[in-house]
Amino acid sequence: MAPQVASDDKKSGAEVYHGSEICRKKTMELLEQAGLPNGLILLDGIQECGYVRETGFVWMKRNKKVEHEFKAIGRLVQYDAEISGYVEQHKMKKVSGVKSKELLVWITISEIFIEDPSNGKICFKSAVAGIKKSFPVGAFEIEENDKK
Repeated sequence: MAPQVASDDKKSGAEVYHGSEICRKKTMELLEQAGLPNGLILLDGIQECGYVRETGFVWMKRNKKVEHEFKAIGRLVQYDAEISGYVEQHKMKKVSGVKSKELLVWITISEIFIEDPSNGKICFKSAVAGIKKSFPVGAFEIEENDKK
């Protein structure tokens, strides 16, 4: 399927894809090209995704907000109906639409990055709360047989 081109300000010149299968594939490809774990974003139910190569702006849309537990680290994450951010090598900044549950409070994630790829850790930062947590990169990887 050929990408459509978006016209919204941030989305201007973007490659836009529609449909669960192509969005799953394109999102995984983008994460892998950026050196981020391929399971960082919950891929199920994404109906639209887009990427502006010039700026790194990326977004994913689904029909509704969803929660997902990363069992390897025991963390519950909430994804809004639309997730966006700017992707660079080993980093996603100005993230919107992603929250992590810390004790009884949902903390908004503003940045996700891998400082040193050799240490196997990925960091999640909240600009509002000033919290930074690190976890093993492997906790966010999708196994080869689960990629479909």
